[in-house]
Amino acid sequence: MSKEILGQVFEQSTQVEGVNIINNTTQVATVSDENGKFSMVVREGDVLVFSAVNLNALKHRITAEDLGDIVLIIRMSAKEVELKEVIVNDNANITAENLGIIPLGQKKYTPAERKIYTATSTSVDKVLNAISGRTSMLKKEAKVEKKEMLFRKMEYLFEETYYTERLKIPSEHIKGFQLYCVDNPEFSLSLNTKNKTMSMFLITGLAQEYLTIIEHEK
Repeated sequence: MSKEILGQVFEQSTQVEGVNIINNTTQVATVSDENGKFSMVVREGDVLVFSAVNLNALKHRITAEDLGDIVLIIRMSAKEVELKEVIVNDNANITAENLGIIPLGQKKYTPAERKIYTATSTSVDKVLNAISGRTSMLKKEAKVEKKEMLFRKMEYLFEETYYTERLKIPSEHIKGFQLYCVDNPEFSLSLNTKNKTMSMFLITGLAQEYLTIIEHEK
């Protein structure tokens, strides 16, 4: 007898959106929503196949117990893959340069970087600011600004439970671990290029390193 069931997909403790679910018996397909939830009409013995780009494919055979559950919980695991070289397509995005708004190749400055450029734009200014230490101060400001941007990107990509449950970072050490990550050139590059797969790959190794560091500090 067929029955519509409700299900929810997790990777560790994180709800997973966009997982493809297909009933191999009926060939009916659906996709998990932003909360990892889905619904599908099944019967005992049907085989559901779950797949996503960054997750290992999973098969689940429907049992009588599944049909009696309020929610079918599916737990998937992240793929451990060797990442290939990322090639950026210059024509992929519309920019101010290719629209002719600014000259091609002109350097783009953040607010802090513009201050540095202004402070060192003439030879006289370079001498005066070198004496006053203003240029050094502004360069530090630019570094802080970039780190703040990376912190915001990390907060967007990874929830607190990802650190504590997946990476095993104690909650009181999360901020220190984030600082440790943004100081890593490869990880910073993955955030700046929005390469989430690379970020997830690198953060696992960084977590192991950081846990070793705080263990030695005890």
